[in-house]
Amino acid sequence: MKLIILRTDIKTKKKVKKIKPFLNEHPIITNWSIDLEDIDNVLRIEANESLHEEEVKHIVQKEGFYCENL
Repeated sequence: MKLIILRTDIKTKKKVKKIKPFLNEHPIITNWSIDLEDIDNVLRIEANESLHEEEVKHIVQKEGFYCENL
């Protein structure tokens, strides 16, 4: 199991709903969450070892959100 943690600008439930289908449908991601209470709006992803951090960043950025390593 691999854990990826990123800082994002996803600050509302509406924005979480926008990104949700892309993370839910990804075949390698097993679990994910966005902490809207955290100042960094942390995205935590659990996946198998073959998922690369850059792939996650690409998914998030493609949907118009900012993300970076924490």
